[in-house]
Amino acid sequence: MDCLFCNIIAGNVPSTKIYEDDQMYVFKDIAPIAPVHYLMIPKQHISGVSALTEENAAVVAHIFAVAAKLAKEAGLDKGFRIVTNCGDDAGQTVHHLHFHLLGGKQMGWSAESGV
Repeated sequence: MDCLFCNIIAGNVPSTKIYEDDQMYVFKDIAPIAPVHYLMIPKQHISGVSALTEENAAVVAHIFAVAAKLAKEAGLDKGFRIVTNCGDDAGQTVHHLHFHLLGGKQMGWSAESGV
């Protein structure tokens, strides 16, 4: 299997797990850009947002519901950000659908900083 995130889900690559259920896996980003920086990924390999269909899109609603719970547990009551990059030009480096949950600091909006 060539997908880094599929290998993380399978336990072949180490990660710091935050949450797991039958549909998704959440772990800490190895290069965080905020005090809280989690990666939320579906267990089913979906290459990105452009590969979502009516048949597989329900997992996104589940991921967002879990994101709200995790943000509350992390104390992000002042706010948080959820980001996904769609394709190479947008900065997607792992072609497995994933969402960054970011929080714990005041964030601006800068394409260069990613925050």
